[in-house]
Amino acid sequence: MKLRAIAPAAGLLTVALAAAGTGWVAEADPATDNAPARDSTVRSVEGYQLVRLDNANVPNFQRRTVSCPAGEKALGGGAEARGDEAVLIGSFPADDGSGWIGLGRRPGAGDVGISVFVICAKA
Repeated sequence: MKLRAIAPAAGLLTVALAAAGTGWVAEADPATDNAPARDSTVRSVEGYQLVRLDNANVPNFQRRTVSCPAGEKALGGGAEARGDEAVLIGSFPADDGSGWIGLGRRPGAGDVGISVFVICAKA
């Protein structure tokens, strides 16, 4: 796959990407996209684990953080907001890569249920 600069009249998807500020769009390259994976590009993550912070009600906009075990870093993660009309406001890695953060809100209520998950592996 290769990247190319966005052309002004390339279509609706391009306009959406440009509006998002990317300035670039992915373009399939049949010569390389269907090629079998080379050993040098294949990577695996041994010993990864999913760490979960079970659902708990917290005040609206309060961050909940799930941390990786010592010596491990976050590879990815997510969060879920639970409750009537609950809205997930944020789901992102901790600044130092040690875990994952989730926060949400529930309109008309003082609290929201938040669950947070992180995929961890040795750094």
